Amino acid sequence: MSIVIAIATFFSTLLGGIFALKFKDRLHLILGFSAGAVIGVAFFDLIPEAIELGRETMSISKTTSLVALGFIIYLILDRFFVLHTHAELEDDVHENSFHRGNLGAASLITHSFFDGVAIGLAFQVSESVGLIIAIAVLVHDFSDGINTVNVILKNNGKRTEAIRWLFAGACAPVLGVVSTLFFSLPEATLGIILALFSGFFLYIGASDLLPESHHKHPTKWTTIATIIGIIVLYTAIQLAKV
Repeated sequence: MSIVIAIATFFSTLLGGIFALKFKDRLHLILGFSAGAVIGVAFFDLIPEAIELGRETMSISKTTSLVALGFIIYLILDRFFVLHTHAELEDDVHENSFHRGNLGAASLITHSFFDGVAIGLAFQVSESVGLIIAIAVLVHDFSDGINTVNVILKNNGKRTEAIRWLFAGACAPVLGVVSTLFFSLPEATLGIILALFSGFFLYIGASDLLPESHHKHPTKWTTIATIIGIIVLYTAIQLAKV
């Protein structure tokens, strides 16, 4: 069953990316939606799941501290190792954007890999738990496909680059599921990983996608798109838990 779900995540991610490519002339609205979706995934899925997985070994305050640590780590990577390297030369603006896009896409793909790991490990517990987590992953893998394409295109990446990253993102959860056939991971460790990635996603959504979505575009519609993204992810995740 877990392998079937893994294949479904592949196509869910691809469909999200194709949607972003087809409607790239409305990219600012898609970016607004993506920002809401990324933030929604962090608040309504990753953080609660991290707290649940770490409840026996970590307090809630420690888990949320890890979320903050993840935010800070991504901030440092973005500002010092990516931006600072090329910010001094105006001719390097495109290269700087290229690195930002790759960093964002790589983070999303790594998270997608752990989505697959979460599915595989959940099925090790029971089929019912695995299905609940799989439904939530399938829902936001569609957003992951949109977000992966968006983070490349908005940072001056080419369509072919976006497609390559999209394909890698679609393969990532499949590889994550397959990897769990060879190992088991303590729940507390998985909770730590999810908490850190929550921080990564909050940074990507709030500091990267959200400001770009309303740059040179009417704030009204992009704000509405962001709110819709949050509501859609909240609703989907809640329905997956029913």
